[in-house]
Amino acid sequence: MKRISPLLLVLLILGFLFATYNLLTMIIHYKTSSSENWDLFDPIIQMPENLKEGVDSNSKYHVALTATDAPYSQWQCRIMYYWYKKVKDIPGSDMGEFTRILHSGKPDNLMEEIPTVVVDPLPEGLDRGYIVLNRPWAFVQWLEKAIIYEEYILMAEPDHVFVNPLPNLAHGKHPAGFPFFYIKPAEHEHIIRKYYPKEKGPVTDIDPIGNSPVIIRKSVLEEISPTWMNISLRMKDDPATDKAFGWVLEMYAYAVASALHGVRHILRKDFMLQPPWDLEVGKTFIIHYTYGCDYNLKGELTYGKIGEWRFDKRSYLSGPPPRNLSLPPPGVPESVVRLVMMVNEATANIPNWIL
Repeated sequence: MKRISPLLLVLLILGFLFATYNLLTMIIHYKTSSSENWDLFDPIIQMPENLKEGVDSNSKYHVALTATDAPYSQWQCRIMYYWYKKVKDIPGSDMGEFTRILHSGKPDNLMEEIPTVVVDPLPEGLDRGYIVLNRPWAFVQWLEKAIIYEEYILMAEPDHVFVNPLPNLAHGKHPAGFPFFYIKPAEHEHIIRKYYPKEKGPVTDIDPIGNSPVIIRKSVLEEISPTWMNISLRMKDDPATDKAFGWVLEMYAYAVASALHGVRHILRKDFMLQPPWDLEVGKTFIIHYTYGCDYNLKGELTYGKIGEWRFDKRSYLSGPPPRNLSLPPPGVPESVVRLVMMVNEATANIPNWIL
């Protein structure tokens, strides 16, 4: 058996340490930027000047999310739809109807449980393994074929749960979005200018958002969506852009497409919270459980190391989590406890949870 070269071993260790440093830097930045007290800081961090004295729209919005027929996507959609039904008619909610946009090209076994429209995936190989690239194409097809009665649309994701009644945060033609700390167009101007030329305006006109969560007027989304799809494909086809943006490429594409159409978003940091970094639910509207939650039995976060207690959606890639997950140990933030309790309530009440 050949021995590993000491030089190769050193390079591997240095590569791992560099990747870990980048991840932890991003997490620490997020933790710092998201630990503000909601009672002391205005949750609206960007709003066009001419709207600041106005009021929010009270029009209903249609809840739409894109999904696949994979078990991992299905169980998240079932939990999301359960909580949609729970909060839809609570005072303060402007929710209308609901659609799961299934971009697998064929019906699945949830068609009778969740209102669903089937659309085609991108041609084979075009997404290059980046499944999210199907999202803008799915919205283009859905907007063309569906009858949507609401004036507005909430673009949501399977790993969203509604923790408080969500009003329509948009205002007229100005959508409402969530500001992501890691979407930084100004830091990537040399890349952004490939898709947003100087004559269109400064890079700061591009909002630090993705397409979800966003509440947007249907007519505005119909204008943006084809551009969003085309920019996504162009970005994925460009090696430098693909390398720079990685797993958030499609988010940048939506932000650029919006700016190309002159659309600015009202930025609402109370739109969504993301455990374990956001500690309290407060008056936020959506829990987004994209990050793993790892803790020791003292209630201390052990991010980057599998905890003695954990909840991570990626632990259930091949099938749904069991009913009655164990609650976190004492000392774990309220946001994580609330998330697990909401997952448990949904799985306890959804018939035939294990399909």
